[in-house]
Amino acid sequence: MIKRIGDSIGANRVVVALSVARFGDAVGNSILFVVIPLYVAKLQSPLFNLPETVLVGLLISVYGLVTSIMQPVMGGVVDRIGRRKLIIQLGLGLMAVSTLAFIGATRYSQLIAVRGLQGIGVAMTIPASLALMTSGTEKSTRGGSMGIYSTMRMAGFAIGPLIGGYLIDQVGFNAAFIAGAAAIVLGLVAVQIWVHDQAPRPAQQPDGQRFKLFDRKLFTAGIVGLGFATFVMAGAFSMMTALENQFNERLQLTTLAFSIAFSALMVSRLIFQIPLGRLSDRIGRKPLILAGLILMTPATMLLGVVVTGGQLTGLRLFQGLASAAIAAPAFALAADLAIAGGEGRQLSIVTMGFGLGIAVGPLIAGVLAVVSFELPFVIGGVLALVGVWVVWRYVPETVHRQRPAEAEAGWTGETSAAHRH
Repeated sequence: MIKRIGDSIGANRVVVALSVARFGDAVGNSILFVVIPLYVAKLQSPLFNLPETVLVGLLISVYGLVTSIMQPVMGGVVDRIGRRKLIIQLGLGLMAVSTLAFIGATRYSQLIAVRGLQGIGVAMTIPASLALMTSGTEKSTRGGSMGIYSTMRMAGFAIGPLIGGYLIDQVGFNAAFIAGAAAIVLGLVAVQIWVHDQAPRPAQQPDGQRFKLFDRKLFTAGIVGLGFATFVMAGAFSMMTALENQFNERLQLTTLAFSIAFSALMVSRLIFQIPLGRLSDRIGRKPLILAGLILMTPATMLLGVVVTGGQLTGLRLFQGLASAAIAAPAFALAADLAIAGGEGRQLSIVTMGFGLGIAVGPLIAGVLAVVSFELPFVIGGVLALVGVWVVWRYVPETVHRQRPAEAEAGWTGETSAAHRH
């Protein structure tokens, strides 16, 4: 009974195992969201005589930039050698070690190096995880599967800042770094116990040609368009990360209060991610992605004019709803469009967009906030509108409503291979 319910919403063994592992590394990474701005403020940085907002934005962005640059490379490695579980474990291990390295970092340049190592670790895990998700799920429930995966990730991102804020207020920075590394190790253990690696596949293209690390035929308009959608989504909701100190000063917030407002986005995604992912299996992926980008526009623009912590929290809740409508349907749609043998490289384009958004959002905020506090959020909202046009124009739909008789026939006769593509 439980298994049948789980299968109906896309919660098979592979999905649950990878989702639990993603939860662990999300907790570890998100603890740093509230730690980094405060940690930078107490460090000496004689080689970088820049405003604090720029330093924080740059440090946060290094992680996303390295992740984004390396993801297509690691996606190719995943497709080439097929050892997805091993690559995930190596990436998680590197993330845990680099998180602990913050304890010994006493200069800004050292923090840059540590964040770069973290970015490489994440770049190793994400394409391998999504390639496993693609091969281990079916089209009819893939939106639900991606919803579960994204929900567990968001649960980690919601809990992490709260843990980080509490540990900084009550214990200190080192405790936050140790807790972050421990959470990542828990994710590594989950992968070891529950994820079964598939046998490596021959390193050939589907048409029998030689394997190409960067194959232009895989970078279709639909895949690139989805990458842009995740880019503007992530850029919009990550902007406030670099402006923690400014929000705290303007709104008279404590570190914990800011952490609660920051985590409101994740809480909202926790509530809506699975239902919206499942809804995309029924009505289509594209309508939800478009609706999410439209909602993200005002939810981002208004962040620059909030005057209370409650208003900040409310807008973050709306950003969470918008990102829930974008994320799971976008990843499910990318998996629908992916070609067998090229999943790692194609899905890495979408995840690269997310990583670039995480990188560019705080950097834009840190630089433009020197001119005007409101300006970065206006730019973020405008980019979301551009994303609406890109998705509408270039991204195809893969889920089409069927008449009852057709749906029943498809349910009884379809195979898992047909579902995947």
